[in-house]
Amino acid sequence: MGVLGNHLLNCAGFHATERGFGIATLNEENYTWVLSRLAIELDEMPCQYEDFSIQTWVENVYRLFTDRNFAIVDKEGRKIGYARSVWAMISLNTRKPADLLTLHEGSIMDYVCDEPCPIEKPSRIKVAAKEPQAVLTAKYSDIDINGHVNSIRYIEHILDLFPIELYREKRIRRFEMAYVAEGYYGDKLSFFCDEASEDEYHIEVRKNGEEVLCRSKVIFADK
Repeated sequence: MGVLGNHLLNCAGFHATERGFGIATLNEENYTWVLSRLAIELDEMPCQYEDFSIQTWVENVYRLFTDRNFAIVDKEGRKIGYARSVWAMISLNTRKPADLLTLHEGSIMDYVCDEPCPIEKPSRIKVAAKEPQAVLTAKYSDIDINGHVNSIRYIEHILDLFPIELYREKRIRRFEMAYVAEGYYGDKLSFFCDEASEDEYHIEVRKNGEEVLCRSKVIFADK
C-alpha cells in the first residue's frame, strides 16, 4: 500500500508539472502542495512484478483545496481500484493555505474534468483509544523534501501495527488518511488504534503525546 501510495503521488506530481503547476514551479513562488486527505479502494492489489498503470484527473478546484482522483488499471486494461485525494497549496513562509484561484490567474480550472470516480469520499474518523499501540521517533528516512514527516511514511507505520498473519489471510479493501498537522524530525509519534467493527480499524497518530498529526481508517476483506 505504501508503494502504491508513492505511485499515486508521483502520478499527481507528473500531471501537475506537465500543466505548469508542479512543486518546482510553485517553489519558485514560495508555495508547495500538501496532501490533506486520501482514500484508496481496491478490488484487487496489483501483484509483484505485474504491470499496471495509474490515471489521474482533477475533479474540483475550490479556493483553498482541490480534489484529485485516480484510477488503478491492470495490464489487461481493467480498472481494479480508485483513489480520491484532497490537496492544499500552502505558503512556505506562513505554512497556511493559499488561494488556488489566483494560481496562474486561475488557469488550474482549465483542467477540471467530469471523469467518474465511483468510490466514497474520505470520511470523518474518530478514535477513542487512550493508550498507544506503538510509539516511535521520527527519523531521517521519515522526512520529505518539505522538511516534515512524509505522508506515505505514516501509511507504512500504520500498516506495521497489524500482524503479518492478518495480511496472509486478508487484503486491504479500503484505506483512508486524513492529515491534520505536520510532524518533524525527532518528534515522538504515538499510534492509537480502535477496532471499530469486524475488519475495520481506526487509527490516530499524535506527536509528543498531544497534537493530532493524522487519522486513518483501514478496512480489510477476505482474499
